[in-house]
Order: sequence, then structure tokens, then C-alpha cells
Amino acid sequence: MIAHLTGKLIHKQPNTVIIDVAGVGYEVAIPLSTFYELGEIGDTVSINIHTSVREDAIQLFGFAQTGEKELFLKLTSVSGIGPKLGIAMLSGMAVADLIVAIRNNDLGRLTRIPGIGRKTAERILLELRDKLDSISIEATEITSHTVPQPGVREDTIDALIALGYQRPLAERAVDAALREEGDVTIEAVIKRSLKKLSR
Repeated sequence: MIAHLTGKLIHKQPNTVIIDVAGVGYEVAIPLSTFYELGEIGDTVSINIHTSVREDAIQLFGFAQTGEKELFLKLTSVSGIGPKLGIAMLSGMAVADLIVAIRNNDLGRLTRIPGIGRKTAERILLELRDKLDSISIEATEITSHTVPQPGVREDTIDALIALGYQRPLAERAVDAALREEGDVTIEAVIKRSLKKLSR
């Protein structure tokens, strides 16, 4: 099984990358959080991999942070959640926020993620609420510190939504912008977020 890849990034879009490793291009499905963590085309990147083997296909799913992969494996252990839906959940909410929502039994927040209905959300809460302590604390802290000022984060997300961007995409862009060093005023974060969205 492939568990990790390091190579040259030769293709990048919000849900898929292709990484050239010694002349072999590996297509990897990724969440939006990983999309913003990776470098530009031509950069050398390292990514955690989960290999999914089915009778009709072998698929690779990639994650920039260990905590993302750990949470993905927990999510896909729930009945009715396959790898694609697991990726969609990680694209719809940051790792730390998703963990908090599950631990706090926040059904409403989970059902706001595209593709997650009430019954699926209820299964997630029932099966995972007490099983997330093993998620990498370091990776969760990395994600958590991306939102040092909740007011700025939410106001910036609202501004991007007003500009026509969908909420999951806006949230990921803002979180990535907040991870960078620099001013954390709404204007500055919007500027960095728009730069990322235009890539």
C-alpha cells in the first residue's frame, strides 16, 4: 500500500493533484485544506496517502496534515461514508472544527456540509463522538490556530460569499490566509484569500 508520496507537483486543482515520483505520475484526490497547503506547480511536495483498493479501482487520497488523514480514516469507518464523502467532509470544515462539532453533538453544523444528510450526521455522531481522542493533537492545533480571531474569520468569509464564492471554498481560502504571517484585519485577509482563490 502507498502511505506517503514525495515528488514534483505537475497538476493541481481543488480536488485533485498529480505528483511525479521518479517519472511516474500519481493522481491523488485531496480535500480543499490540502489544496491550500501544497505549493505551486513544479514544487517538490510531500503528502500523506491513503490507498483505497476496490475490485474495479485503486484510488489514492492525499492529506497535507497527519490529522486530516486520521480523521478521514475515522469518518470512512462509519457506515455509509465512502472515501469521496470523507474528502467532501474535510473540504467542508476544518479538522479542528469538525472534531469539535462531532464531540459537541452539533447535528446542525454537520448537515450544513454538502452531501451530509441528517441520518448520515446522526450516524457520525453516534459512532465517532467518543473516538476522536487519538487524532493527532499537533495537527489539530495547527488547524486550530488558523482562526485566532473568530470575528475576523467569519466577517471575511461572509464578504467572500457576498462576492459569489461558495462557503466551503471561502472558508478554506480564509483559513489558509490566516495561517500566513501578516496583518489580520478583514481587508488584509480578504486580499490574501482572493489571491488564493484566483490560483
